Amino acid sequence: MTWLIEEGIGETRALLVEGEQVLAARLLWPGELAAGTRASGRLIAKLKGTRRGVALLEGGIEALVDHLPQAVTEGQMLDLVITRAPLAERGRLKRAQARVAGADNGALPAPLAEGRIVRRLPIGLWEEVWHAASSARLDFPNGEVLVSVTPAMTVIDIDGIGAPRDVALAAVPAIARALALFELAGNIGIDFPTLPAKADRRAVDDALEAALADWPHERTAMNGFGFVQIVSRLEGPSLLHRFAMSRTGMCARFALRIAERAEGHGPVLELRIHPALKAKLKPAWLDELARRTGRTVRVETDPGLALEAPSAQIVAA
Repeated sequence: MTWLIEEGIGETRALLVEGEQVLAARLLWPGELAAGTRASGRLIAKLKGTRRGVALLEGGIEALVDHLPQAVTEGQMLDLVITRAPLAERGRLKRAQARVAGADNGALPAPLAEGRIVRRLPIGLWEEVWHAASSARLDFPNGEVLVSVTPAMTVIDIDGIGAPRDVALAAVPAIARALALFELAGNIGIDFPTLPAKADRRAVDDALEAALADWPHERTAMNGFGFVQIVSRLEGPSLLHRFAMSRTGMCARFALRIAERAEGHGPVLELRIHPALKAKLKPAWLDELARRTGRTVRVETDPGLALEAPSAQIVAA
């Protein structure tokens, strides 16, 4: 197993690959505070009766700081480690979370810090992950898992044909795969088919335990309504969170990737996209696309195209 890292325009993508199979995916946008990033910040508030406070980082970003040393005072500069990136949600922005560097904070390295940088990821692998995340679903035999992002939790629903016990058990591998492919974490609820028999519920619990054995988390047993709750360490936005909060941004970056991989002979690279994406294409990104391809870039809009279906071709003029 190895992480393959592709430094794209507007984003860095990483896939954990074993043979030709993708085991997990990660995504980072430039300028983001990934978990494990070192940062300096001034403590602007110390919450009474706790060891927590608020620090102002460079760029005006605020972070909640946990496990503050007793001697720290307001106004003091702190060397921090980010433990969770800021998260955009409908109508609000959750502050980043951090701890003082050097403390026993257990902060993990940034998710894309280690791995092998490649010019291009193997053909089709990122597209498979991207389109699955775009639709927020994964298939399994005779069914599918559907994933929804809400401010309170990520909810996984199971839809399938067959006896409820069989459907629930068949969904478990797809659930484990969705957690890794979509970079899911935090508070996660799984809504299995209702299983009245305790033996059936125990069988699904055992299957989940085996499937998630290498994934750090805490989990409840299935209740009588088929619901299981999982809690794992949340370090940043999942792929589904990014689609929920910035679908056009995700699609614009994907369009640039499609354009960069276009093949042919000619001086002009023509990129055709839905009109909603044009405003998301930063001039610096288009300049970088021209530099990487060695061609003049021409952007055409077509309202008949889906956001998720750009096209690119090399043309003579």
